[in-house]
Amino acid sequence: MIDGKKVLFSGMQATGNLTLGNYLGALKNWVSLSDEYECFYSVVDMHSITVRQDPAVLRKRARNLLTLYIAAGIDPKKNCIYYQSHVSGHAELSWILSCFTYMGELNRMTQFKDKAAKHADNINAGLFTYPVLMAADILLYQADVVPVGIDQMQHLELTRNIAERFNNIYGDVFTVPEAYIGKVGAKIMSLQDPSKKMSKSDENPNGSIYLMDDPDTIMRKCKRAVTDSEGCIQYRDEQPGIKNLIDIYSACTGKTPDETVQEFQGKGYGEFKPAVGEAVISVLKPLQDEFERLSKDKAYIDSIIKENAEKASYYSTKTLRKVQRKIGFPDRIR
Repeated sequence: MIDGKKVLFSGMQATGNLTLGNYLGALKNWVSLSDEYECFYSVVDMHSITVRQDPAVLRKRARNLLTLYIAAGIDPKKNCIYYQSHVSGHAELSWILSCFTYMGELNRMTQFKDKAAKHADNINAGLFTYPVLMAADILLYQADVVPVGIDQMQHLELTRNIAERFNNIYGDVFTVPEAYIGKVGAKIMSLQDPSKKMSKSDENPNGSIYLMDDPDTIMRKCKRAVTDSEGCIQYRDEQPGIKNLIDIYSACTGKTPDETVQEFQGKGYGEFKPAVGEAVISVLKPLQDEFERLSKDKAYIDSIIKENAEKASYYSTKTLRKVQRKIGFPDRIR
């Protein structure tokens, strides 16, 4: 607890470009969480280097992502928005926790297997121990809750196991985190393959709408979205492409899927797809404008980076020093 609030931790990788799915499924819902939680939102650039990165591009994307957090409405005075790499406690705690994590546990991580298959020429130790760093991210701030998707639940369970194992040996050191159960963001699927989530790593750029896409690009992608030959707008699993477009339209307009179906009853895909495009454009335009404004204010963004890194370091150090003392590291002479 910090100032009477439970702690929430989450983060996004500084790779690729954020998609509409990232925004509607997560970022948009982070905005209101500071009323209930003390929130730490990290740009997890340390996680990003398990795959080879162009240094200049990584730095730019990390800054853009941090700026996007703020542009999306996350108040940097109420929330701690920071670079993971600016807080050395992440790496320090990760090493300690790796000594309390079993090889068998890491061998069971399905994401390692998936990523190893995609990057067969660079199966590095960091890719294998990635979940331990994720555990350190969470436990460093004594997070009570963590918003996670289905694909990350296995990592959260490992985090809980590590925390409980450590606590059983050394006493009540770590808060054992729970999955955040709250307002569920829209699950947005690929426009070209509605059986898969919209992803910033999709090899087909037409499958994803990126937050910085211009209006013409957004409209073109919506018009090209995969549908079917049925020609009717119904919210059902048998029409996954149309169901996905209904989810997008509903999330952007605030309407329910049933209300969307009713609105377009008797109309064809030729009318519905452009309407989806317009709805997306209307949501992303204010975000894009605010991002452009903030990007020009270098001094302001720099001040947020500095202040929030100091705040994150303060809270992380409290946990790290406690852990170091518990395991027997010598006290620092001050």
